[in-house]
Amino acid sequence: MIFWEIAKRNIRIHLLRSSLAMLGIVIGVVAIASMGILGNGMVLSVSESLRTVGDSVIVTPHAGGGGGHFGGGGGSSSAIVLSEQDFQQIKRVSAPNSAIPVLQTTDRMKLGVGKDDIVALIYGLDQDDVPGLLTLESGDYARSTSGCLVGSTFAKDHNVKVGSRISIGTDGSRGSLRVTGIIEERGMSFDVSTDSAVVATQDWFKNTYNRDDYDSIVIKVKNLDDIENVKTAIEKQMNRREDTVDVMDTRKVMESIFEAFGQITTFVSAIGGISMLVAGVSILNIMMMSVTERVKEIGIMRSIGAQKREVMAMFLYEAMILGVVGSIIGGILSLLGGYAISSLMLQTTKYLFIPSSLIHIVYGMTFGIIICIICGIYPAWRAANLNPIDALRHE
Repeated sequence: MIFWEIAKRNIRIHLLRSSLAMLGIVIGVVAIASMGILGNGMVLSVSESLRTVGDSVIVTPHAGGGGGHFGGGGGSSSAIVLSEQDFQQIKRVSAPNSAIPVLQTTDRMKLGVGKDDIVALIYGLDQDDVPGLLTLESGDYARSTSGCLVGSTFAKDHNVKVGSRISIGTDGSRGSLRVTGIIEERGMSFDVSTDSAVVATQDWFKNTYNRDDYDSIVIKVKNLDDIENVKTAIEKQMNRREDTVDVMDTRKVMESIFEAFGQITTFVSAIGGISMLVAGVSILNIMMMSVTERVKEIGIMRSIGAQKREVMAMFLYEAMILGVVGSIIGGILSLLGGYAISSLMLQTTKYLFIPSSLIHIVYGMTFGIIICIICGIYPAWRAANLNPIDALRHE
């Protein structure tokens, strides 16, 4: 253990130099861990936002010119729509999964006397399909054609409450709807984006906008393992002669998004790794200086019987102490860095204290220790292989 004590003594003697070397390791650990925590938080945030649509297959009219059916209904947000016959075919091939037809448009509306008109998205959904698709934050589902639901963001932005009335069209030309419920926030979604929208009944929508077709169809798949089969069955049925519909598997889209975020996380962590490599070069430089300053001391040790491996271990102990202490300090500061960057970029810290985020601190600390030991190997080897006679003569 005498060589361990000598290693600690040398660090104490050159405390300022050693502290500056450790500072590089601290910065590297904080950079790697903070970037990793941010990347993981982004993935979890997106995953939570999309959790309600990962079980869906979405069918839309093919916009390539040859597919789909042209609808004459006023208010349609798309010139190409899906007919009732299309819906029945899709419903049949996707059974026993639920097929939900969706109508949508944008329109002007007034939310109260003296208030300016606004333009917002309006969905038309069958009353029986809504409970399986949307969760309410307050109120109840619409029971009549005069009732509607509004998204949570829509309600907050326009001070809309359960019982409020919304006049649709310029000067209420399309009638009015009474808000019966407010939809729980869904975040990003591929099926129906309801946060800033109004959801009316399908019957009201069809009568008001003279529609007998659909803009999209959402299939809620009960068994996630069947998503690919459902998608394939719909494509075979609907696109036999020409491309009539486009079929999107939301799970595949989510996997692509998560893969992209994973690559971003790896990239930003690699940037943090560069600072760690710079710190490693600093450790190498300091260790080489230490060997040069202690050549005579090494010669005395060798002359009184110290083995090469013992001299080498002494210098590796120094590198390890710098790495361990710097990594521990960096790990602690990474919590503060992760907290700050999560608050700033994600507006929340709820993803910080979970295993998949905290593991990045472990990665940073481990990398810091390994870099220090690797950068200490050559100086330690050089010290161990000094000729004892030449070392004693060194001035």
